[in-house]
Amino acid sequence: MADKQFDIAVFGATGFTGRLVAEYLARQYPAGSGLAWAMVGRSKDKLEAVRDEIGAPGDTPLIVADAGDPASVKALVESARVVLTTVGPYQLYGNELVAACAEAGTDYVDLCGEPAWMRQMIDKHEAAAKASGARIVFSCGFDSIPSDLGVFLLQEEAKKKFGSSCTEVKGLVRSMKGTFSGGTAASLKATVAAAMKDPSVMEHLKNPFSLAPGFAGPKQPSGSKVVHDDALGVWLAPFVMAAINTKNVHRTNALLGHAYGEDFVYSEMVMTGPGESGEAAARQIASSNTMMSDDGPKPGEGPSKEEREAGSYDILFIGTTPKGETMKVAVTGDMDPGYGSTSKMISEAAICLIKDCAETPGGVWTTAPAMGHALIDRLRRHAGLTFEIED
Repeated sequence: MADKQFDIAVFGATGFTGRLVAEYLARQYPAGSGLAWAMVGRSKDKLEAVRDEIGAPGDTPLIVADAGDPASVKALVESARVVLTTVGPYQLYGNELVAACAEAGTDYVDLCGEPAWMRQMIDKHEAAAKASGARIVFSCGFDSIPSDLGVFLLQEEAKKKFGSSCTEVKGLVRSMKGTFSGGTAASLKATVAAAMKDPSVMEHLKNPFSLAPGFAGPKQPSGSKVVHDDALGVWLAPFVMAAINTKNVHRTNALLGHAYGEDFVYSEMVMTGPGESGEAAARQIASSNTMMSDDGPKPGEGPSKEEREAGSYDILFIGTTPKGETMKVAVTGDMDPGYGSTSKMISEAAICLIKDCAETPGGVWTTAPAMGHALIDRLRRHAGLTFEIED
C-alpha cells in the first residue's frame, strides 16, 4: 500500500454528506497532519466549487469518477489506501466499487443501511477481499457504529466484572435530536422496491442473522410493536434503525467467534417514558411513516449547520448475564445523528482502518471486530462521542 497516492479518497464529495466529510477532514487534518486525502465526484467544476465553499485548500486533490464508469472506478481504487463512499443507495451505485476494492486490495468504508445488498456483497466478494487484503467495512455512520461499539464495549466490561458475557442486550434510545439523512430514506425506499421484485431480499430483511451466513441463532425480539418495559417502568417504541443495527451486531458476534454466545439476544427500541404520556409518545412514533414519506429530506439535502450542531443522541445499552447480573453502557453524540455525527464517524473510521489497524486482515467486516478499541478511542478524542459505563 506504500505506493498509493492518497490515504483517503472521499467518493461523493459534492453530495450533502460527502461535503461534510470533506469539510471535516479539511478542518481536522490540514496540510502537515500526515493525512493525504482527495475529493472525488462526477464533475470537476462541482468539486472545485465545493472545495472552495468548505474552505479546503486550493491544492486539495480532485478526482473525477463515476460509479457507472468501470475505468474511472478502477483508477480511483488504485490511487487510494481507502475509499470512503457516501454515494448511495449502495445497491444502485456501490456494486462496481466494492468489487474493484476487493480485487485491488483497497480498503472501503461506507454508510450502508441496506442489509440485503450487504449480504450479496459478502457472498460475492468476501473471498476476494480476504485474498487481496482489502478490508470492506459497511455501516460506518449512525447506523451502526454506536450500536456495534456500544455492545462490544458492554460485553468486554461484563466479562471483566462478571467473568461472563451478557446473553441479552437491549439498546434503548433515550433521546435523539436531529433527522435521518435523505440518503438513509432513499436507501430504505430502494430496499423496499428491491424486495417487491426479489423474494430473497425480503428473506434477508426478515432474518436477524442474514449478515452471519450459515448461522441460525435463537428467536429475537421483533421490536415492531409498542411495549411497556415493566423492569424500567417505561414505554418503548419501534426504532427505525433497528433493522440494520441488530443485523450488524449479530455479524460482529459471528466474526468474533460468537464471543457474545450463540444464544445471544439483541433488540433496539426508543424509550418514550412512563405513564399515559409515554404510551402516547410511543404510539405516535410507531405510527410515523416519515422515512417513506415524500416530505422527508432528499439525497443531497440536509439540515443547516446550526441545526446539525444543535442535534444530539443518547443510547443506553443494558446487558444481562445468565446469572441475572447487569451491565450498562451509554453512547452519546454531540451533533445530529444523520449528518453531523455520521460525517465525523465515517471519517475517523477510515483513518482508524489505515492508521491503527494494520493487523486486521482482508475480508468483509463490521466496525467492532475490525477496529474495536482503536476506533472507540478516536471517536472519543475527535468525533464528539462518549462511551460510558453507568451504574
